[in-house]
Amino acid sequence: MLRWAVILLVIALVAAFLGFGGIAGAAAGIARILFFVFLILFALSLFFGRRMSS
Repeated sequence: MLRWAVILLVIALVAAFLGFGGIAGAAAGIARILFFVFLILFALSLFFGRRMSS
C-alpha cells in the first residue's frame, strides 16, 4: 500500500510539472488517503501484534 502511495505521489509530481493540474490534484489526493490508511493499519498491527504475542 505504501508503494502505491509513493507511485501516485510521483505521478502527481510529474503531472504538476507538466501542467496537468487536475490529474496532479487527484493523484496527490489518492496518495494522501493511501498513506494515512497505511499509517493507521501499521499502528494497529504494532499494537495488536504485541498484545497477542504476550
